[in-house]
Amino acid sequence: MRALARQIADDVLFPAALAVDAADRVPPAQLDLLAAEGFYGVAAPPEPGVLGRDLPLLAALLESLASGCLSTAFVWLQHHGPVLAAAVSERPGIRETWLRPLTLGVRRAGIALAGLRSPTAPMRVRAVDGGYLLDGAVPWVTGWNMIDTMYTAARDAHDDVHFLFVDAADAPTLVTTPLELVAVQASRTVDVRFDGHFVPADRLADVRPYAQWSSSDTSGSALNGFLALGVVNRCCRLLGPSPLDAELAATRAALLAADADALPAARAAATDLVLRATAQLTVQTGARAVLRDNHAQRLLREAAFLLVFGNRPAIRDALLTRLRTMPAQGPQDFSARR
Repeated sequence: MRALARQIADDVLFPAALAVDAADRVPPAQLDLLAAEGFYGVAAPPEPGVLGRDLPLLAALLESLASGCLSTAFVWLQHHGPVLAAAVSERPGIRETWLRPLTLGVRRAGIALAGLRSPTAPMRVRAVDGGYLLDGAVPWVTGWNMIDTMYTAARDAHDDVHFLFVDAADAPTLVTTPLELVAVQASRTVDVRFDGHFVPADRLADVRPYAQWSSSDTSGSALNGFLALGVVNRCCRLLGPSPLDAELAATRAALLAADADALPAARAAATDLVLRATAQLTVQTGARAVLRDNHAQRLLREAAFLLVFGNRPAIRDALLTRLRTMPAQGPQDFSARR
């Protein structure tokens, strides 16, 4: 799987990355290829024909795919949380109904979890006959019109979080607003608003207290950091041998080893590295780097996107500390170098 991901990244994704960057969606053939090769099932626990969930494996696959095309990797990444949720659900019928189609990529999923983080108007759910009604807004839902399922979270009156598999389709009670992004525009990321949107009872995958969910969400996800390392990986290969190679290896190891306390610093280091790697590639490329047919400008814009993607307050603070404490090079340093 690792070798195949590298091959797909180099032979399929990277050659098309500039075209995808300018498109309004990831080409269906790219996502179909990942499904056909088994990449939609890598987060599932062991079953016949399905790989087990393994952070080093997932991280390696994500880094490779992101080195080819960040937009494609970004859409693919969203799918794995719903796969795992279906695999571990104890609700009647969820595993039997959802796991196999998701692992095969027959069904393709995104996540709609960010609505829980609103301090003033979080996503709400209430039980009604036959199911649940959803109300509220969820920002940053990725893959619209390329996914058919949203793994959606909302809080009830008792502050319990309900996780539901919701059809990803516009409706009178489900309205989307496309977002204009500096990069990965082909990911078709949207804001979603629910207005009394009905979801059948058999779509409920899990219920847990909000405090429990929030405590696990605070430090963010290590896996998200490998999107940045994928971009760094591509920069290193375009630049040729440099000290960035050793930094990439060290940052990768730190992300894989990080516990909840160390994760914000490890994520910040990955983001800091992608900013410096893309800046170095841009400068080394020269004036051609600002032409829209050059990979340097695409990768630099992707670095800007990754500065804020998937951040939590602790990650943001750690990154700001790194950026603010970078050694200053004043006139005296310049004179010394002369």
